[in-house]
Amino acid sequence: MGLEDEKKGGETSGETPDKEMGLSRKNSDSSLSPTEDDDEDEEKKPQLGPMIALKEQLEKDKDDESLRRWKEQLIGVVDLEDVGETPDPVVKILDLTVRSPDREEMVLTIPDDGLPNPKGPWFTIKEGSKYTLVFNFRVTNNIVSGLRYNNTVWKTGVKVDSTKTMLGTFSPQAEPYQHVMPEEITPSGIFARGSYSARTKFIDDDNKCYLEINYTFDIRKNWQ
Repeated sequence: MGLEDEKKGGETSGETPDKEMGLSRKNSDSSLSPTEDDDEDEEKKPQLGPMIALKEQLEKDKDDESLRRWKEQLIGVVDLEDVGETPDPVVKILDLTVRSPDREEMVLTIPDDGLPNPKGPWFTIKEGSKYTLVFNFRVTNNIVSGLRYNNTVWKTGVKVDSTKTMLGTFSPQAEPYQHVMPEEITPSGIFARGSYSARTKFIDDDNKCYLEINYTFDIRKNWQ
């Protein structure tokens, strides 16, 4: 989330902080409108050649032992059962885990409709607590290049955090990948507590979006 610096400024000045966070919830139409951060993702990209299905690439020169080893060094050992005939990679975000030394892990399954909990917060986190976000995801069909995590958080319609993190480039494999974010601390104090809205997106170098999810979460005095 990235909420730690919100805690002191609000208590002393009463102003809404403009510090950046990192997890969130469902939003009003105005807060979910395109932002400058979204516009940056639409900047011109260099023109690349056409994508080729990974299966086709692997089968090329398959009898050449040196080329086969070179390809394995580049992309790793690929399970052909997870490789399709089309060039587009498939990335499925399986779940999001909130880890904190103060409580058991919260494993949040990603719903197919992209609406974690339309009637309330997806989760609650205690103020002033240390936490770490963990993503589990699976890649099939082709290599995904430059997969990244974008997260924007609002409170009462004001953006308080924007996070962009490069996760990396991943080859298809049967086992899920896991990415652990750096540890953060939630803000504390009367102005930090309350409900937050967030939009989380997972996109690649081609700006292909594999998941966009809007949700809400609460910061409270105690875990609930």
